Amino acid sequence: MIRITEKVVIPYEEIRFITSRSSGPGGQHVNTTDTRVTLLFSVEKSNALSQLQKVAVNGKLRRRIDKRGILRVTSQKFRSQKSNKDSAIERFVELMQWALKPVTKRKSTAVPKSAKRRRLERKKQTAQRKKARKTPDVSKEY
Repeated sequence: MIRITEKVVIPYEEIRFITSRSSGPGGQHVNTTDTRVTLLFSVEKSNALSQLQKVAVNGKLRRRIDKRGILRVTSQKFRSQKSNKDSAIERFVELMQWALKPVTKRKSTAVPKSAKRRRLERKKQTAQRKKARKTPDVSKEY
């Protein structure tokens, strides 16, 4: 069982692992072993998630979920398959925690009176400065 949050626990039966050849360093060893691990999790078929949670995961992780509703997490940081598997599970837990985190609504606040006053004073000063730049109209004096 993989614990995501206090209420969400995903059984290992709902997760599949695929191994493949990893790119990067490794010398001759790299040609003989499959060290890259891809974790596959079907969001739509999961019994561990409620319908609301599935919608949240599909919305926030839509770039990682394919057309069949399968979430993919790949790891190839390490040279051993076990380390990459642990890394993929760790990343999966982080992604799911982020996706299932409730969105906090923004509280709107009023603009303080002092800020309004400062803004209006600045506007008046700018208007005075621009007015002082103009050349005086001499036609009205005569």
